[in-house]
Amino acid sequence: MENSNIIIRVATANDKHFAKTITDEMESSAKARGTGIAKRSPDYIEKKMEEGKAVIALTKEGQWVGFCYIEVWEGEYVANSGLIVAPEFRKSGVAKEIKQTIFNLSRQKYPEAKIFGLTTGLAVMKINSDLGYEPVTYSELTNDEQFWAGCKSCVNYEILMSKDRKNCMCTAMLYDPKDHYEPAETQQFFEENKNIFERLIRFKQWKLLKTFLRQNYRRWRWRQRA
Repeated sequence: MENSNIIIRVATANDKHFAKTITDEMESSAKARGTGIAKRSPDYIEKKMEEGKAVIALTKEGQWVGFCYIEVWEGEYVANSGLIVAPEFRKSGVAKEIKQTIFNLSRQKYPEAKIFGLTTGLAVMKINSDLGYEPVTYSELTNDEQFWAGCKSCVNYEILMSKDRKNCMCTAMLYDPKDHYEPAETQQFFEENKNIFERLIRFKQWKLLKTFLRQNYRRWRWRQRA
């Protein structure tokens, strides 16, 4: 990591005073991207810290740098959610270090669980590939209603529901401890096919959005005629 002044560790109850800063930055970042992770309250983040299910990055002087937390679904799926880095520390390598730390914590706490994530960003796909995640269909993710309800705060939620939760703007990625390639293999595959992944992301987003807008336009025309 470029900045050796940054410490990344498991969050504790002593870090709860950062919760509001973290949730505010999550919301701000989601609005800037035009997509969104599930909106979380400071109380929810504080609970994750108390349970030892979160990772925090701080400077040695105590300035907040980044954060990520663990969610468990159906007892057999784990999501490393809410990855966020303060704007002044982005592109420093800290996001990758946080992901590695939360991934290790997840494997320690839930060694049999499948670890998954949803992302619209090529950079996060790259980080996930480095850890051994593979792109999968939505059908291979959890069916837990609470997880999918968390997508309601995303601007693309209507698209997700119009596709019966089988597809959306995000790319699904999964690490299965019982059936997975080694990180070096998934990393090599990603590097060799990065341009293809980039084009597929753009095509997927264009096609889904175009179809969604067409369907809504037809509904609007029908209501105008009624």
